[in-house]
Amino acid sequence: MIRKKDEMVTEPRPNMRGGAGTVAVRQLFKPGEGKARFRLCAVLTLPPGASIGAHQHVGEDEVYVVTKGSGLLDDGQTKTRVSAGDAVLTGDGASHAIANDGTTDLEIVAVILCY
Repeated sequence: MIRKKDEMVTEPRPNMRGGAGTVAVRQLFKPGEGKARFRLCAVLTLPPGASIGAHQHVGEDEVYVVTKGSGLLDDGQTKTRVSAGDAVLTGDGASHAIANDGTTDLEIVAVILCY
């Protein structure tokens, strides 16, 4: 299946997971469009100052691939700078949050896989 960019729906998510500002969520594929079980397959764009609040992943794994910009990822224990080309895996009950503390958009491809 190929989905062209102009066919994708982008939704604004204000205060996503209790975070600041509005995150643009561009759905690449929706749950049920493939055989694998996933809850999210999207590009997340966080403008400067925006964030996704702390949230936990139980019974699922979330993969972030940073494609543009940089930000601060908080895994509940440490805060780590992530930038274009970095990948993050969160699951098994762990939590995370991410903030764009820079001056340009932070863009992430996010996939949540359910077990």
